Amino acid sequence: MRKIYLTLVLLLAFSLSASAQRAKSVILVYLDGGPSQTETFDPKPNTSRDYYGNYKGVAKTNVEGIEIGEKLPLLATMADKYSLIRSMTHGSNAHETGHYAMITGDATGGAVVYPSYGAVISYMKRDSYKGILPCYISVTSANSRFNEGGFLGNEYKSFDTGGRPEKPEYEVEGIVNKFVDRDALNRRMALLEQFETLPMDKQEIDSLRAINMEFIWGSSREVFNLANEPDSVRQRYGMTRLGQSCLTARRLVEAGVPFVNVRTTGWDTHKKHFQYMNNMLPSLDKALSALIADLDARGLLDSTIILCGGEFGRTPKVMWEAPWNGGRGHFGAAFSYLVAGGGFVGGKVLGKTSKTGEKVVERPVYPCDLIGTVYMLMGIDPYGTLPHVSMGELPILPSLLNPKQSNGLLYEIIDIKKADYEK
Repeated sequence: MRKIYLTLVLLLAFSLSASAQRAKSVILVYLDGGPSQTETFDPKPNTSRDYYGNYKGVAKTNVEGIEIGEKLPLLATMADKYSLIRSMTHGSNAHETGHYAMITGDATGGAVVYPSYGAVISYMKRDSYKGILPCYISVTSANSRFNEGGFLGNEYKSFDTGGRPEKPEYEVEGIVNKFVDRDALNRRMALLEQFETLPMDKQEIDSLRAINMEFIWGSSREVFNLANEPDSVRQRYGMTRLGQSCLTARRLVEAGVPFVNVRTTGWDTHKKHFQYMNNMLPSLDKALSALIADLDARGLLDSTIILCGGEFGRTPKVMWEAPWNGGRGHFGAAFSYLVAGGGFVGGKVLGKTSKTGEKVVERPVYPCDLIGTVYMLMGIDPYGTLPHVSMGELPILPSLLNPKQSNGLLYEIIDIKKADYEK
């Protein structure tokens, strides 16, 4: 059965156009814990308080007919720059399986541990990317083990910056650390000479040492020096971890890094949901709107994909009873994502949920549909394969041709026509 499936995948791959690449980089703003779609990108003001909770109002955007949560007024002014997917679904209400689905595109949860799409992009760009900085960077930490290399191996896992970018001293792990001086780092680099068992000749080791030294002491180090940014720019993003992480992401793609993951936690709001949202939504509004506007002003939005969402959404019906006291639970049946740049068009809404938001009623979008579209816009064949050490070639997205886990690539909100790509 697997051989038949792979044959179909490969046959389809031969018919695809090679001219689809629009983007050079991806920024994933990952709201770890599961953000509420009701308070962000799919408000339900015409229901009852059991659904809209403490936020009955909406923010009317600069695109006729599109409304978002009332706590996102800055994003409301630039809806022409992004599109909203209101029909994301995978059906899982567990964090780990939700992470896995949204980060790998594999909603089936089979025996094979798939790599994250950051790792896949890192693998696919391994020859063409010539930068000193790692190809795949997480600011400030990865989203669990599923942000690693999967069956591709640890070589393609993310480099996690660690540190606190909102602090006066942003101490990136292994690069910027006030407790480690130049002599200490030079001693560490000298240890490379002791690894005689490495399958590399002296020229390769010397090259690796030069790259690492440039990474630590060269101009690449300055990418993380946010003090070089005007104070007005830093304030526009917000002096929060999320805000300064998004600013770091802009600087990284400006330096050519293909995939940047910005992780922000705290969105698992089972209890006192609205109290948390009073602080978290304005921070998200400020950081994400600044990122979109900044990339646009620098001529980078057309070549940079921005994605914003989490592993699932929150229950549309508020849990007022104790011990939740106004919380929202896990909800993988219907949730939202914001997408912008790199071939995604602006001013569109894809998909629709029911009046209360409890189910998808129009154009379900599965994780592999979104990730496959990202691959296509990055110039990677979403119907292609990846090498497995013992199983041979496996499909990049095992769910893409499964009618129960896929509804197709997102041609409705990209600037590529299906007829032009799948010839």
